[in-house]
Amino acid sequence: MANPLMNSLLYIIDSFSLIFQVYHGIPAMTGPKGQPTNAVFGFTRDLQAIRDVKQPTHLICAMDSPGPGVRNEWYPEYKANRSEMPEDLRPQIPMIVDVIAGFGTPVIQSDGWEADDVIATLVRRAVEDGFDVRVVTSDKDARQLLGKQVQVYNVRKDTFMDEAALAEDWGIRADQVIDFQSLVGDSVDNVPGVPLVGPKKAQALLDKFGTLDEVLANADQAPGEKLRENLKNFADQARMSRRLVTLKNDLPLDIDWEQARVQAPDRKKLFGLFQEFGFRRFAEQMSDSASPSAETVSVERVWETIDTERKFGAFLKSLTNQKSFCVDLETTSLRATQADIVGWAFSWQAGHGYYLPVDGPPGQKTLDANKVLDAFRPMLEDPDVEIANQNIKYDMQVLRRAGVELRGVGVDPMVGDYLLDAGARSHNLESLASRYLDHRMIPISELIGRGKTQKKMFEVDVDKAAEYAAEDADVAWQLAQKIAAALKEESLWELYWNLERPLICVLVDMEFRGVCVDVEELGRQSERAGARLDELIEEIYAEAGHEFNIDSPKQLSVVLFDELKLPVVKKTKTGASTDQDVLERLSSQHPLPALIMEHRRLSKLKGTYLDSLPEMVNPETGKIHASFNQVVAATGRLSSSDPNLQNIPIRTEEGRRVRRAFIPSELGWKFMCADYSQIELRMLSHFSDDPVLQAAFREGADIHTAVAAEVFGVNADAVDSDMRRVAKAVNFGVIYGQSPFGLAATLGIGQDEAACFIEDYFKRYAKVDQYFQQLLEDVLTKGYAETILGRRRAITGIRSTTGRQRNMPERTAINSVIQGSAADLIKQAMINIHDRLEDEKRPGQMLLQIHDELVFEVPADEVEALITLVKQEMEQALPLRVPLIVDVKTGDNWLDVEPV
Repeated sequence: MANPLMNSLLYIIDSFSLIFQVYHGIPAMTGPKGQPTNAVFGFTRDLQAIRDVKQPTHLICAMDSPGPGVRNEWYPEYKANRSEMPEDLRPQIPMIVDVIAGFGTPVIQSDGWEADDVIATLVRRAVEDGFDVRVVTSDKDARQLLGKQVQVYNVRKDTFMDEAALAEDWGIRADQVIDFQSLVGDSVDNVPGVPLVGPKKAQALLDKFGTLDEVLANADQAPGEKLRENLKNFADQARMSRRLVTLKNDLPLDIDWEQARVQAPDRKKLFGLFQEFGFRRFAEQMSDSASPSAETVSVERVWETIDTERKFGAFLKSLTNQKSFCVDLETTSLRATQADIVGWAFSWQAGHGYYLPVDGPPGQKTLDANKVLDAFRPMLEDPDVEIANQNIKYDMQVLRRAGVELRGVGVDPMVGDYLLDAGARSHNLESLASRYLDHRMIPISELIGRGKTQKKMFEVDVDKAAEYAAEDADVAWQLAQKIAAALKEESLWELYWNLERPLICVLVDMEFRGVCVDVEELGRQSERAGARLDELIEEIYAEAGHEFNIDSPKQLSVVLFDELKLPVVKKTKTGASTDQDVLERLSSQHPLPALIMEHRRLSKLKGTYLDSLPEMVNPETGKIHASFNQVVAATGRLSSSDPNLQNIPIRTEEGRRVRRAFIPSELGWKFMCADYSQIELRMLSHFSDDPVLQAAFREGADIHTAVAAEVFGVNADAVDSDMRRVAKAVNFGVIYGQSPFGLAATLGIGQDEAACFIEDYFKRYAKVDQYFQQLLEDVLTKGYAETILGRRRAITGIRSTTGRQRNMPERTAINSVIQGSAADLIKQAMINIHDRLEDEKRPGQMLLQIHDELVFEVPADEVEALITLVKQEMEQALPLRVPLIVDVKTGDNWLDVEPV
């Protein structure tokens, strides 16, 4: 009888190998409820790719067993240099296990043994049963398993290693891998091996003698006196190393190949998980057989193209009877300040949309653009006509460029959904249509294509453009109704209507106005940076003793740790780390790390700002028009993009100098910057109601000096700079739940000393400690954190409401309240300032928001009046239990502003 498993293909995933790869390879991510998700995302992506692209017939995930293993009994130092699992990775492991279960993939582990041993056993049994096997791992131990039916697969490189590739890489056979590793050792697992025996020597010895036992028996024949001596003196160590690296292939595993057969995923379970984690794209892939997350009603869609004078007259009559509707513009550019209108789409009834083309392919019917604009102007500029649309800020800027001021802003579904679910991965129209309406939008790529053949919107057939545009307006209208109802039901309507909605108009003004930059000044700075980079390269090569690729972490690692023999500070799964933290710690031991840091810093500055900003200047206005985004940061903060002007470095002289290029747009005008003083600490004082902290703020004391005096038990005038530095670190550390370890690293002191500082702080400010506990209890009970104006962020994973060792969800909860309330405050201040500038017809103009700072330009003779106005509105924006203080600076550019 034929073997039914013959030629079946089994993939075995070394789960933790893959988990650590994706954790270190993907920047930190958080889900809708503040939970860390980067490793879950990466693992899910790779698991799906293996299933879909490699198409195994069978799939198993192998995992380490918890707790110390058998090898630690043999050799207590085994893996002794491994760091603890990162705090934000630990809660992701059960999430990953849930995903694996959702795909119907078995997880196999064995008490006391590592995943490698489970894999070795599975490989042996699978080969015996006729499988071809692929081991998914970056662990070189797996090379001992290679054979005719077995290969090792590297997901990151998408490469397979077989016996031929092993011979090319290490110059040995698969049956020599164990002996090879026994000689070389393994620094990652702290397997000692034999001193002075590296890969080349091990290969040569095995090539000559065949096995480890023969190498040790013939130590006298090894080349070099020191090598002969080490092979004799460390023979037992080599044998112990062999025991450590030899994978156990006879574990008593209960293996059912049928359970490992790849099957259809549990779409409903995975849809729920991916929704919970905020993985929009993955959730969409699983949504076919899953229930939509909101109640939906099937609506038949109809649309009409208004492309004649007769149709336009009838349409206009209907539109003027509407007191609320959705308008969506099709344009020539994604950049609003450079976009012309191609067509208008309207909807005020679910399932019904209208499209009015004013530009299109030659020969196709379109309306007169100016007549249409003039006809719509009265309704668009009527504040009593409520207009909705997705990302309405964009349409408002396009209309302003065309000479129309849209005044009656209604519901923007994107912004409304952000308030309902701040942690969602996306608030775009496609995502909202799927979640609220169970509707799949027409992809824009179906309309304009991709790549080099991509069309402009005015080149698209009018009938196709009509269907697409009318759908956008129709869906946005339906979403606006649903989201408005949800905001009211969740008691978030006031936050939307009175804060986020009017803020849209403020941001439209800021973005449309733009900020002027001195391109020549940026050019001069770029030249200086380029010259310094050339010098740095020569200095780096001189310190290294040869040329190498400075941007290659692998080559840099060789230089630092193999050639210069600097200590390995931190290891990743792929080897010694060369990240910023490592280089900072090594910079006191050798000049090279500091030079590398300067090179990285200057290269980024030059590429990101000095060379890029001039290219972003709008040729029509001569200004940069950055975007300020309301729906990105889960705390409620605004973010900036295209370019990110909130992220210009300020810690280095070169970074600060970039601000010199930002200048007023008019001769005789000044820059003015207004910055909330220590706003997050004032928010903490307000919420905690701590009398000692509040007294310091009410007395106008320097808060860091005041805290230092309390913690160190001295008078304020006896506080020196070191004491203040400690107090400042503690002040900001307590907000984010910083541990003694973290504070010690920040200050360069011992952990015991850092723990004492934290303990003393909470003794002096006992109500702060009580407040944090109460806050966490509230979040644990309600499931969300809440700001001063009622902004919510859903958070799960609150582990403990007592103690001071905070996990990520606990730190996120505290940060969401403190930083989110500061965001509420400055948004309210921006609205108040904007309204007063308009009402009083002041010439001063708000240009930028940099978190707690607002940047203005103003005629020189109006500076004092603007300072008074801005300080009034910022310091009275919200009633707090402590005074708000705003520091003001003015100058000829953004860098040279000085206190007034």
